[in-house]
Amino acid sequence: MNKFPTPLLVVMLCTPLQVQAGDIGPIDQAGQRPSDSLPAIEKRQRPALMLASIYHPEPAPDTFWISEKFDGVRAYWDGKQLLSRQGYPIRAPGWFTKDFPSTPLDGELWIGPGQFEAVSAAARRFQPLEHEWRQIRYLLFDLPTSPQPYWQRRLQLQALTERQQIAHLRVPEYWRVKSQSALQQLLQQRLAAGAEGLMLNQADARYQAGRSKALLKLKPYFDAEAMVLAHLPDKGKYSGMLGSLLVQNDQGVRFKIGTGFTDQQRRIPPAIGSRISYRYRSLTAKGKPRHASFLRPFEPL
Repeated sequence: MNKFPTPLLVVMLCTPLQVQAGDIGPIDQAGQRPSDSLPAIEKRQRPALMLASIYHPEPAPDTFWISEKFDGVRAYWDGKQLLSRQGYPIRAPGWFTKDFPSTPLDGELWIGPGQFEAVSAAARRFQPLEHEWRQIRYLLFDLPTSPQPYWQRRLQLQALTERQQIAHLRVPEYWRVKSQSALQQLLQQRLAAGAEGLMLNQADARYQAGRSKALLKLKPYFDAEAMVLAHLPDKGKYSGMLGSLLVQNDQGVRFKIGTGFTDQQRRIPPAIGSRISYRYRSLTAKGKPRHASFLRPFEPL
């Protein structure tokens, strides 16, 4: 049955089911995941990517090159194929990568503002769908194997795309600002245009794998992942359906999420033991997310 059970039972797990990121692989053309025995979900070693830290007002913004933060799927080109952040092969059509350089590239597959679900579905498929990939662009952020400082890598990327002349291979626009007020003004302009936020690259920094303060993200909100511990019933408008989720984040903090769900998700909520992505504004003194809202089921590539 597709109905949420009535009366609704609150289910708690004393020992939550652990769902590992590696348990999730590509999906087929019907949107279903193939059998685990298929080579399609063979996981490779995770690429050594540079990961962003959160921007705080302390660093002077004039030492950074700034670009838009895109709502897409991180993709690493190893010189032969695209890999996800988790190390899964991304099966793009042959024409998409046919003329890519042998140089490793760090970038993001992107369709447009608010199109994360569409590009994520395309990147997960065992067999790529032509009409989906015709919409996708590969936005280049960096050259992981270059020893040069960022500002030189940025020029190298621009030269590479001009030399390759591939319509869907692009380097995003970049900006420089001199003050915090100018940075906030730029943020508001890009948010109004549909951006998620801004990315700040330290101009003189080398590419380094792992979490780095040379790469910062600035957003009006933050997002994170948590495990579903229980379904809590609604006593008002959604009586008989999901009211909120009791979840636990990666820091071990338990809290409730009661907003951000569609009616269908309230009827059939994310499974207990599964992981979800949520959005929040800030943290309390005890580390609880303020104004947490459901974003989507978490299925890392």
